[in-house]
Amino acid sequence: MSRSGKKGPYVDPKLLKKISKVKPGTIIKTWSRDSEIAPEMVGHTFGVHNGKNFISVFIKEEMVGRRLGEFSLTRKFTKHGGKMQRELEASQAASVTAAAVAAKDVRTIKK
Repeated sequence: MSRSGKKGPYVDPKLLKKISKVKPGTIIKTWSRDSEIAPEMVGHTFGVHNGKNFISVFIKEEMVGRRLGEFSLTRKFTKHGGKMQRELEASQAASVTAAAVAAKDVRTIKK
């Protein structure tokens, strides 16, 4: 359920205080994932905690009205398994090695 329109958006008061004190180039660390992005935050970089570490999020104009936690994922996606995935990875590895060999050949020809 969303927050009442009468109350307005929730932005952590400590976060607003930090924004007014720092320059736009520095990273502001925060654990307040539920805070909405206000127009005053545009141009600042936030280190949003995801439960393990801080993920840098640069705030742009299009992000206003969304929550900080949306840009700092808490779960790490690992690939899906299976036969097709293994074949795909093998073909990618082969193409990478072929490109590396071709690059070496080009360097030896130039010498």
